[in-house]
Amino acid sequence: MEDLAAEVVRRCRELAGVSEEPGRLTRPFASPAMARANALVGGWMGEAGMAARVDAAGNLVGHLPGSDPGAGTLLLGSHLDTVRDAGAFDGPLGVLAAVAAVARLRAEDVGLPFALDVLGFSDEEGLRFGTAYLGSRAVAGTLDPATLAVADADGVTVREALGAFGGDAGAASRRGERLLGYVELHIEQGPVLEERDVAVGVVTAIAGATRAEVKFTGRAGHAGTVPMALRRDAACALAELVLAVEAAARAEPGLVATVGRLEALPGAPNVVPGEATGSLDVRHADDAVRAAAVARIRRAAEEIAAARDVEVAWEERLSADAVAMDARLSDLLAGAVADVGLGDALRLPSGAGHDAVVLASLTPVAMLFMRCMGGVSHHPDESVEVADVAAALEVLNRFLRRLALG
Repeated sequence: MEDLAAEVVRRCRELAGVSEEPGRLTRPFASPAMARANALVGGWMGEAGMAARVDAAGNLVGHLPGSDPGAGTLLLGSHLDTVRDAGAFDGPLGVLAAVAAVARLRAEDVGLPFALDVLGFSDEEGLRFGTAYLGSRAVAGTLDPATLAVADADGVTVREALGAFGGDAGAASRRGERLLGYVELHIEQGPVLEERDVAVGVVTAIAGATRAEVKFTGRAGHAGTVPMALRRDAACALAELVLAVEAAARAEPGLVATVGRLEALPGAPNVVPGEATGSLDVRHADDAVRAAAVARIRRAAEEIAAARDVEVAWEERLSADAVAMDARLSDLLAGAVADVGLGDALRLPSGAGHDAVVLASLTPVAMLFMRCMGGVSHHPDESVEVADVAAALEVLNRFLRRLALG
């Protein structure tokens, strides 16, 4: 198993070389880099004995038929897109570990009654459009026309990007199929497993999340001639909102809120910014708490705009409710953890969002977290131990065998 795990790590690092930007890993939705990633991972799926295809939403799908055509299909996988300047394991580890699990089943001549589909989702991070989950939402049949009309920084809409990529999101839905569930292996992206000195844990629930774009519009002017008292500086309004977001999160236990992207225009050193836009990401395990916090932040934006004589526009890009994991699938994962000698499975929530959030509206979902070094993620220093990958592969193997027994 160590050799197979080492191969998974090697492939993750090879895949990390497929990027839109030289010198760092950036792989957005429906980009040339995504097409190259699909081709590379699709080749590995073929080596594992799966038939690989790219669906109408740009998701990579590897299919292994089961012995009983009426037994349904189990979905495994994660996402292949990345944040900007990403690490090698957030997302791809879950895809490539699932491919390795299939390869092991075939090497050991283990037949399953149900089919396996390994999914490499095309957009979980939302880097290009700020929306998140485009790939899994297409599969779940929940990708709405308003989202398809969202445009990127170059004015290209989601629908147009998919068309250029050769897809049509509406044709990717798997509603109506007999699906047994969706199981996702993912690095924890946090420090809990490392602090507890355990390789893997079973996820109990995923926190809800809201994403929005907040745009302040004032009046651009000469930096040397417009008096401070007469300025309508949009960047100052945005800066004030950033601090208000931080204060709101610090005041509510369990709440996290982030302004991760800021832009001020026209962007010249000697011009008062007339326009400033920031992204907003708010998360909490309790949806009511999250909704109340978002409402407070929106009121703060309006009050800031009024006080500074600027206009504010608020566009919600994502609202994902907190999702509890399926009890049966989670218990099967916990049993598999015990089977491989890792004791009682640690149960823990996820503060990060995952494709399982969206797939929960389509089929039962469960997640297995794996330790990552220092809890570091969304950073080039993202790292895992081969021994932990080996443990996760053992758990996946035992889980599949348990599920096959009914």
